Amino acid sequence: MNGSEAERYAETFLRHHNLVLLRRNYRCRSGEIDLIMRDGTMLVFVEVRMRKSPAFGGAAASITWVKQRKLLRAARHYLASFKFEPPCRFDAILLSGHDGKEVEWIKNAFGE
Repeated sequence: MNGSEAERYAETFLRHHNLVLLRRNYRCRSGEIDLIMRDGTMLVFVEVRMRKSPAFGGAAASITWVKQRKLLRAARHYLASFKFEPPCRFDAILLSGHDGKEVEWIKNAFGE
């Protein structure tokens, strides 16, 4: 499974949990957000990571503080167009296993 397939798999997983897709692969100078979804009234910025092996800490360890900072900046850029800022959170979808279909969903994975 490649990166875009992993993002589609994560999107499908989250849709099955009643989240609604707002934007896929939001890009700005600050960085990229894989998925922007809505969970009720909550705006959810989703980082999708896939690792076939748990070596080097697995998928979770790949979301470094540098990556988190880029995601926060990109989210701020996205939110700049809103008149009123909705409640937000950052989730991580971690895919693992030889086929990449073992899913771990971490709500509120990080934030400011």
